[in-house]
Amino acid sequence: MTHDAADAARTSNWNLPNAITIVRILAAPVCFWMLLADDGADGPLRWWGAVLFIVAIATDGIDGYIARSRGLVTDLGKILDPIADKLLTSGALICLSILGELWWWVTILIVIREVGITVWRLVEARRGTVLPAAAGGKLKTLAQSLAISFALVPLWTLVGDWIFWVNWTLMAIAFALTIWSGLLYVRDAVRLARTERAG
Repeated sequence: MTHDAADAARTSNWNLPNAITIVRILAAPVCFWMLLADDGADGPLRWWGAVLFIVAIATDGIDGYIARSRGLVTDLGKILDPIADKLLTSGALICLSILGELWWWVTILIVIREVGITVWRLVEARRGTVLPAAAGGKLKTLAQSLAISFALVPLWTLVGDWIFWVNWTLMAIAFALTIWSGLLYVRDAVRLARTERAG
């Protein structure tokens, strides 16, 4: 295989990281169906839905690591990865609100922030401006993943109602970090706009 052919194969959209991302996207509706079909009964479907969410959200770090370490980063992957993440987290939050386990205003504000920032980053990417995830954004993603995972797993059936205080604390931290990191992105957007006008 020539050097050019090797480069083409290495950057092909049909690679392992993108396949993992696509599986994550396909797993999302299955997870949501399990959560809603259980209808708050805390039965096997709830447990399996929670497990599926945790496994799916964990693959976010795996596909990213593989893509970076093996030179498999593609434009398709840059588009699909945030879509997969936002689909999983936003969908899980909506399910929790439908089940009456999370205030709708919390879900709505988080979803607006997630969708808004993702759309903005994709628009900037089409214009040739790559906006890397800020440290606050990465911390927010970790907090969201942890808070949603705890909220989905019906641990209260095993350890008692005190676990709700842990769940609420984790969700409050995730919510605060989501708003804070969103404000940081707004600040960066204003600075970028000013720089472009000055240029």
